[in-house]
Amino acid sequence: MSELEFSKSSHSSRSENCVEVADLPTGTAIRDSRNPHEGHLDVPHREWTAFLGTTRR
Repeated sequence: MSELEFSKSSHSSRSENCVEVADLPTGTAIRDSRNPHEGHLDVPHREWTAFLGTTRR
């Protein structure tokens, strides 16, 4: 797999913990912005879409 391009939420601040996300062919990769060397969690498209829908409500 090629290098993933992670991005941080625009709602994050430098002093806060946050997550970063990257697009995958099958979903989204999520990682801890303070510990990116620890790897990432792959989340399928369907579950990621459901998560975002729930958090936006």
